[in-house]
Amino acid sequence: MLSARNVHKSFGTLEVLKGIHLDVKKGEVVSIVGASGAGKSTLLHVLGTIEKADKAEIRIDGENVSLLNDKALSAFRNRHIGFVFQFHHLLPEFTALENICIPAYIAKEERKEAQTKAKDLLELLSLSDRADHKPSELSGGEQQRVAIARALINQPSIIFADEPSGNLDSTASAFLHELFFQLRDELGQTFVIVTHNKELAGMADRKMVIRDGLIYQENNKQE
Repeated sequence: MLSARNVHKSFGTLEVLKGIHLDVKKGEVVSIVGASGAGKSTLLHVLGTIEKADKAEIRIDGENVSLLNDKALSAFRNRHIGFVFQFHHLLPEFTALENICIPAYIAKEERKEAQTKAKDLLELLSLSDRADHKPSELSGGEQQRVAIARALINQPSIIFADEPSGNLDSTASAFLHELFFQLRDELGQTFVIVTHNKELAGMADRKMVIRDGLIYQENNKQE
């Protein structure tokens, strides 16, 4: 589902990513861990096409995204990539249902069809009774589940999550962690998750450790 080769990224004279190689299979949950400043979020943003690498070949679902121009890349990102961040980035003036529908509207999907899909996702994530609530009326855990539903609505090839439980209490975090694996099992969804949470990192099918701009260790769950 994801193949990255020779990923380099610098900010000024600071070399953050120094030639990373990685592969992620369809339906796999992979965690990326490492000390603050090791380059985890930068790597996630580059893989997710939010930031451009200085040098890299990145393929997502067979498409070499490194070769796409900005317009084609935006369209590909909308259709094939979902994002979940530590802070939910929900639009405060819209309801949960409306927030979830936004990527579908951008993809020019019919409003009725988009809303039907959003309602199905709300039910899947145990949020049906929150459809008409605005973000300020939701708990942190509920807001994050709405953000996950928004990431899922266009049935993306892969979801990138950056510290998804970093702003949640322990109960909401545990629920969220289980949810990722439920979505993998029920929908075949692929996840790449940057996290400081040791529990979530350990639950993943594979844990990649990044240090000094390189992945120096991979642990499979069975190990």
